[in-house]
Amino acid sequence: MNEPVVIWGAGAMGGTIGAYFARAGQNVLFVDIVPEHVQAINDKGIRITGPVDEFMAPARAILPGHINQKFSTVLLCVKAHHTEEATRLLAPRLRDDAVVVSVQNGLNETVIASIVGAARTFGCFVNFGADYIEPGVIHFGGRGTVAVGEIDGMITPRAREIHSLFKLFDVRTALSTNVWGYLWSKLAYAAMLFANALSDEGIADALARPEHRAIYTELAKEVVRVATVLRIRLEPFDGFDPAAFAVDASAHDAEYSLDRLVAHNRTSAKTHSGIYRDLAVRKRKTEVDAQLGPVIAYGRRVKSPTPLNEHVIEMIHEIEAGARAQSPANLDELALRLSGP
Repeated sequence: MNEPVVIWGAGAMGGTIGAYFARAGQNVLFVDIVPEHVQAINDKGIRITGPVDEFMAPARAILPGHINQKFSTVLLCVKAHHTEEATRLLAPRLRDDAVVVSVQNGLNETVIASIVGAARTFGCFVNFGADYIEPGVIHFGGRGTVAVGEIDGMITPRAREIHSLFKLFDVRTALSTNVWGYLWSKLAYAAMLFANALSDEGIADALARPEHRAIYTELAKEVVRVATVLRIRLEPFDGFDPAAFAVDASAHDAEYSLDRLVAHNRTSAKTHSGIYRDLAVRKRKTEVDAQLGPVIAYGRRVKSPTPLNEHVIEMIHEIEAGARAQSPANLDELALRLSGP
């Protein structure tokens, strides 16, 4: 049998993509730390449910400690704050010419490259909606932009191969020379989603509220300003237009982009973000430090302040610690902070 594509992390993103690979006949090996999930996949396969698709794909799964071979292609699909730990676990299991594809939110390619080397690190951007429901079952709520590319922007034979692989999941997958532009744009959108998760509203309903739009706009603007100083060429996706949150953008530009984000999210059966689910459903730490933390650090380095994002991080931490409840009142607090003393 040909060497498998390893999906390291069989949750929402990894489970969905890997299931499509498996259904298309690709040899897939899921690696996951949840024994019940591994057992369910081995017993019944991995099931995709939801409005986008319904199917069961036979697959193999294994716990990280049970791996006894080396691999050439690994899709790292763990939460951003687990990147370093997972990469150190998989590093000894990589062939010299292996590639690790970061199917994650955030700037995790930098962490992966620091451990396995830049030559073995590959970039990926995803914005589809999916949730882990129970062992062996992933809910696929809505499609979104997918882009892959070398982190140095080159179009290589390897990049074309990975692009072809991802087209088994979504034929519209883009082969990009600017994957960093997508990842930084997603961080600006993520800043909105972290603020949204402070309340109990769905994404579309929250972004549609006129009384809170100034918050979402300023959060995105802080991230865009940092990226602009760093000379990142930001990419639009699924209603998010980075130009609408540039320094010289008008309020109308931001309103129009927010309207388009609302429209895109209305098409998805995934009404709430993974951040919200981490806090309200799974009662676990979010990716806030791993996603917004680097933005704050870069902002300090280039003297581009991000005070509203810093406050969102503090509020998320308080919810994680049980010291603050998820409530629309948290957004009112952010609005007061935005308006100043």
